[in-house]
Amino acid sequence: MHATLSTTTSAIVVRGVHKHFGKVHALRGIDLEVQQGEFFGLLGPNGAGKSTLINLIAGLARASAGTIAIHGHDVVRNYRQARRILGVVPQELVYDPFFTVREVLTIQSGYFGLGPSNRTWIEELIETLNLTEKADTNVQRLSGGMKRRVLIAQALVHRPPVVVLDEPTAGVDVELRQVLWCFANRLHSEGHTLVLTTHYLGEAETLCGRIAILQHGGLIALDTKEGLLARCPYRRLVVTLSNPAPHLPALLEERVVAREGALLTLRIHRIHEPVGSILDALRNAGLQVMDLQTQDSGLEEVFLDLTQERNGVAQTTGS
Repeated sequence: MHATLSTTTSAIVVRGVHKHFGKVHALRGIDLEVQQGEFFGLLGPNGAGKSTLINLIAGLARASAGTIAIHGHDVVRNYRQARRILGVVPQELVYDPFFTVREVLTIQSGYFGLGPSNRTWIEELIETLNLTEKADTNVQRLSGGMKRRVLIAQALVHRPPVVVLDEPTAGVDVELRQVLWCFANRLHSEGHTLVLTTHYLGEAETLCGRIAILQHGGLIALDTKEGLLARCPYRRLVVTLSNPAPHLPALLEERVVAREGALLTLRIHRIHEPVGSILDALRNAGLQVMDLQTQDSGLEEVFLDLTQERNGVAQTTGS
């Protein structure tokens, strides 16, 4: 890819954005900034406002209040420039049933005023996304996974410096997931900005440098991945006993998060509950420990802690 990327402005700036759908307050004063070249995660439970925010960024809907800019171009006042800079891979399989894969990409390229000079890039997209054998097949006849690949190619056909991946791996097979993340890492290494929404938190933990978490339309966390992981002071202690223990002392029982035969998984505080004290409590209960291992908290546990503790709408600024 040979796009020239600007380094003078932030990739995406969202300031004081509200969105109302009738009486529903879908977004509540969102403030965030995505730096150029970032791999940025946008997470949240269903109904948190992620798709609404992406639609506003993409110009598919208008904010009730606030502003959004892409590379300094307001998505309302300068929508032509903003849309040329942005590529969005949507959740839904939306496609034109009347054309082949190559025709769809050629037409999409034409929407951005790109002529024959873009054919080389179209062929590269087809090859990279393993669509070569299906390039002259009508899109309607493709499998769901192949249609997903076409959507990815459509979003990238005009070589946008900012790419939004909205649940790109939902319901796809392992092969497509590997192809997609390999290509996404390539784009990122070339300086492109990527914004990822996903319910697969392991993906976000592996790929993203900074992460925003939405809930009830509010921004409840915005921090580096390392900063978020440091917020959870707990870890898991996996203990193998000599025999199953159906009953444990109350102080231990309330820390059990999983039990399978003689295997116990306990959630303990890193500082206030040393592993030695847990082992002593097990031995005092007449239980013999055969093996143990500790597991640090991952992004999924941090995510659950943050979203479950927020009963109302809150917003933090983070790092």
